[in-house]
Amino acid sequence: MFGWFKSKSSQRRKKVRLDRKHLEERARRFLGSYLEADEKQKPHFYRAVEHMSKKCHPAALGLAQSVDDSRIAETTAQTAMKMVLDRTTQIRKDDRVGNFVTDACATVAVAYHRAAGIYAKDQEMQELGTAAVHLLTMATSYTEARIE
Repeated sequence: MFGWFKSKSSQRRKKVRLDRKHLEERARRFLGSYLEADEKQKPHFYRAVEHMSKKCHPAALGLAQSVDDSRIAETTAQTAMKMVLDRTTQIRKDDRVGNFVTDACATVAVAYHRAAGIYAKDQEMQELGTAAVHLLTMATSYTEARIE
């Protein structure tokens, strides 16, 4: 039984290390740019993270949805991480739009890893994840308000 807990803990630490390596800088850049944006620019951020979130959600991928919210969050985060890794090899440093979209993917991955509890023992990533979750929540509210 204790081996299971130890295994879960080491998997969580590995995911945090990978997130720090591949997602942290991009998510911080995206969130920082959002904070610096004026009210006319903010809808672009909302649409980007909302679109990436929907694109990475298990239902959008045609996968059966689990009743376990943490599994849905983990699957969404893994899909967003894969997109970040794929996009990173395809875009140039000076491609503003490509980097904006990739940064939005990274922000979505961080938000869903926060929701899945991956950052429970890492205060800094937990705070970044909380900011990403807040942005994603605002984006969802913005998008739903525009539809009605």
